[in-house]
Amino acid sequence: MPFAPFGYTGFSFFGHTVLGQTGQGGEPLGMLAGAAIIFFAYIGFDSVSTHAEEAKNPSRDVPIGIIVSLVLCTVLYIAVAAVLTGMVRYDQINIDAPVSDAFGQVGLPWARVLISIGAVAGITSVLLVMMLSQPRIFLAMARDGLLPQGFFGAIHDRFRTPWKSTILTGFCVAVMGALLPLRILAELVNIGTLLAFVIVCAAVLIMRRTHPEVPRPFRAPLGSFVPIMGILLCLMLMFSLPWENWMRLAIWLGLGLLIYFSYGYKHSVLARKMGKK
Repeated sequence: MPFAPFGYTGFSFFGHTVLGQTGQGGEPLGMLAGAAIIFFAYIGFDSVSTHAEEAKNPSRDVPIGIIVSLVLCTVLYIAVAAVLTGMVRYDQINIDAPVSDAFGQVGLPWARVLISIGAVAGITSVLLVMMLSQPRIFLAMARDGLLPQGFFGAIHDRFRTPWKSTILTGFCVAVMGALLPLRILAELVNIGTLLAFVIVCAAVLIMRRTHPEVPRPFRAPLGSFVPIMGILLCLMLMFSLPWENWMRLAIWLGLGLLIYFSYGYKHSVLARKMGKK
């Protein structure tokens, strides 16, 4: 049973396949192209960092939480993929519900029902975690003056949570989930998150050179090797996504830059401090 029927590549550059096979719709085929699509399964781990203020010892607890959960889930992902590959041929798996369908094909309908229930519970919990993180990102940006403090920085008197931005996040997620196909949502989330990771890795390199005196409770190991490899690998996955995603990314990035230069740049706390100096 082949583990990589389309090869280990699948690298494309703005819609043009460079390494690997090409599908009927012009999309790249291969393990690398699949990794770019399934990348959304690894997005929830970075949300732990958005809750650093709620940790007792953030410099120790947050890195441990991210790394341990990432390693455990990666091992489980690989184990499940290996089992499915041995149970059902790759061209006979229902990509809309691969695990439950595989158990159904081998004559285990009770396991199919159990897995479907677990999948619904798992997807729901992931969505709630991601929706929990986004308002806190808005809150941090509002504190820095990049977003209106009155709305995104509003804290509920009783629950002590950013309630206005939580409602806004839930509304936007509901509308996009109802109107957009799942594949488009996954690819849009993937390329946006990969771009964010590229920016974070680049910021690590820049901060180490421009502000070496800033306290760092947690330092990335191996010097500049980790952020440089992070940039290269994330870009490689981004280029392996269909070219339509780059158009969507450009639109979202343009909207973000419009908000920044029309509001954030003028109200930035850091900019005001630099102006006083």
